Amino acid sequence: MTRMWKIVLGAGVVALAATAATAAHAQATGGNDQATPNSFNWEIKDGKRVPKGNRVTNADGSWREEIRQGKCVTIKEKSAAGEYKETRKCD
Repeated sequence: MTRMWKIVLGAGVVALAATAATAAHAQATGGNDQATPNSFNWEIKDGKRVPKGNRVTNADGSWREEIRQGKCVTIKEKSAAGEYKETRKCD
């Protein structure tokens, strides 16, 4: 019975060492530093999702956002009254 416990304990030590090595490698290489795909309408900054584009929010709650996609610019606007307007211009 003692030989079986030594084998089980040895396998456990090997598994623990492999887990620690994998975690150290992930931390050394930066972990999940992948770029957000271009098709997404948000990007990750400081670990948080941030909408792409230049959104300007006014004190009354209205906002305007410009998103560039290649040669085209999409302008999204929302008034303080809740009216939404989206315009797309291509040069």
